[in-house]
Amino acid sequence: MRKRTLLASTVFVALASMAQKNMSDSTQVSLQEVEIMSTRATETTPVAFTNIGKEKLSKLNTGVDLPYIISTTPSAIATSDAGAGIGYTSLRIRGTDATRINVTANGIPVNDSESHNVFWVNMPDLASSIKDIQIQRGVGTSTNGAGAFGASINIKTSDFNTQPYAEFSGSAGSFGTHKETLRAGTGIIADRWALDLRLSNIGSNGYIERARARMNSYYMQGAYYGNNTTVRLISYSGMENTYHAWNYASKEEMKEYGRRYNSCGKMFTDENGKAHYYDDQTDNYIQHNVQLLADHHFNDALSLNIGLHYTKGDGYYQEYKDERSLAEYALPGFYIDGNMVEESDLIRKKAMDNHFGGGVFSLTYKNKRINATLGGGANRYVGKHFGHVLWVKNYIGSLTPNHEYYRNNGAKNDMNIYVKADYNVARGLNVYADLQYRHIGYTIKGNNDKWNYNDNALQALNINEKFDFFNPKAGISWLINRHNRIFASASMAHKEPTRNNYTDGKLHEHPKAERLIDYELGYSFAKGIFNAGANLYFMDYKDQLVLTGELNEIGEPLSANIPKSYRAGIELTAGVKLECGFSWNANATFSHNRIKDFTEVLYDDYTYEKWEIHHNDTPIAFSPAIIAGNTFAYEWRGIEASLQSQYVSKQYMSNFGIEEHLLDAYFVTNLRLAYSFKLKGVKNITVGATIYNLFNEEYENNGYAGSGYYTDSDGNRQRYNYAGYAAQAGINAMGHITIAL
Repeated sequence: MRKRTLLASTVFVALASMAQKNMSDSTQVSLQEVEIMSTRATETTPVAFTNIGKEKLSKLNTGVDLPYIISTTPSAIATSDAGAGIGYTSLRIRGTDATRINVTANGIPVNDSESHNVFWVNMPDLASSIKDIQIQRGVGTSTNGAGAFGASINIKTSDFNTQPYAEFSGSAGSFGTHKETLRAGTGIIADRWALDLRLSNIGSNGYIERARARMNSYYMQGAYYGNNTTVRLISYSGMENTYHAWNYASKEEMKEYGRRYNSCGKMFTDENGKAHYYDDQTDNYIQHNVQLLADHHFNDALSLNIGLHYTKGDGYYQEYKDERSLAEYALPGFYIDGNMVEESDLIRKKAMDNHFGGGVFSLTYKNKRINATLGGGANRYVGKHFGHVLWVKNYIGSLTPNHEYYRNNGAKNDMNIYVKADYNVARGLNVYADLQYRHIGYTIKGNNDKWNYNDNALQALNINEKFDFFNPKAGISWLINRHNRIFASASMAHKEPTRNNYTDGKLHEHPKAERLIDYELGYSFAKGIFNAGANLYFMDYKDQLVLTGELNEIGEPLSANIPKSYRAGIELTAGVKLECGFSWNANATFSHNRIKDFTEVLYDDYTYEKWEIHHNDTPIAFSPAIIAGNTFAYEWRGIEASLQSQYVSKQYMSNFGIEEHLLDAYFVTNLRLAYSFKLKGVKNITVGATIYNLFNEEYENNGYAGSGYYTDSDGNRQRYNYAGYAAQAGINAMGHITIAL
């Protein structure tokens, strides 16, 4: 694999060098960009948004995954299973998790169609091929993909350089972490054509024990530039192998075994007290993405953008399970010394085979007063889910290789059409309207991976759901003068349940769709060296799906629709940039996130009798009241230094408001140093280092929690609570170098 990668990179760099020789430095080429970007907000759109440009991306992209780069923006928090920001990482914005953050790349949906999650681990080092990112908080503008219930992230991949180039970036640091990236491009050939390539290799042992990650990826694009038409073909792929670290650890386990303790894959402890683990307790996935983007300008006012796409995903994870019922895995019991064995240790493999494809479009008309777009998309997903038993301890009987114990198939059609317009009523005053219709058809057929003891069989899945959503949005933006702007908006969004809401729900009760009405009021000021802004929001949910503590028929945690809940807050930003090279940027979010009426359900450990506890007002899980970020930076003659900090207040890991379910507040600071210089024959060299968690804060940023009860000898109910915590690394460092030719 490494030899093939090296050969491909050598050939491509040579191609870039040949193109450079054939192109005069004085050649000027006027390029027309391919953009399926009608879902983006502009300065007159009445939504709260933040842009991250290529320069900032390149400065922060020295080791950690993309969610950690985005977490420098208002209301955003990144989490890491491995504790070092590489591998399985995720993002929350305004307290909402990744299943409620709509992500697109060049207007193409990125969220998994069934889970609605975004698995950044399947797109390693995508940040090295991104031009810029726009984060819209709240409902935002109409977009393609799953509903935005907290935010939308709109990624635009890299443009072409007009001149040939080659660049190598390398990073190495704590926990055996390393990243190597090679980028090269031909520049514009014959005023019409261009090619670009990126190859990346990433590895880390993780802060958590055995939480290793091995990832490879490529990004390739080719383009044709006509007078009025541009076509771009993009292919990018990621391959990952990560050891499980999702069990987290209780406070008691951390005290006994240390903060880096990882119980995943634990098989047994020998007579000397040494724990033995299953070496292949890993997650493995390959994802290939292809996009064909076309842009045509009919005239200065009218343009058409079309995007076709296809994603192929194929992967599995293996895990050691102890004392499992053989019946759950469609295996008969067996006799040892005349005794029937119905439970045994085993190794299982759960696999997926996914296909996702479709198309999106936008037709845009612009003149001096109006910017109007008709857009939409149609996408289809087909996914196979199946499981195998690879090994059973001491098994006596017939166990075929890859013994299959469950299989089900999911299919989803997702179509939407929208029309939106931004109209300049008077000087500085714009009104905005955005109307979207979305239709979803979703089916799951086959057997679930969960055993139903009432029927003595695997759960049968026969889901056939259809949803029709109307999502209107309206607002007003007033540029009072060149320094002051104010906007207000009201937006509605709907969201269908995820796959887990069906497969982990009650057999005969299907979840309902969720609805959000989002009210936003914002103000921004910019003059000279100073800028500031404030944004008030109120997000009113109906039938939001949350964990209640209740269990389904087979004892799995259950999410249920809650009639009323809300998020209310204010986002503040401020910044200063001085001519001497010093800059300061800060943001803070103060919020109140509540479920208005909530019934918690606990179960007796032995009788499984329900205990319902009514709450009038409880905090929404993983929704801290304060999120604040601060960055001091200085640049002078190639020297760069920045000190970036984030404070996150306490947050609960359940919706019960229980202190035993608390994630403590934390304050983390990173220091980045870099120096750029030139050498003969080299365009630029940058060397530097980043020290993460500079003050060695001991903290956790993710986890899980739950409760149960037992009845004591006096017949009284005694509640107990449990929790697992995702410990994060203390002080650690990463060095990096970039050489641009």
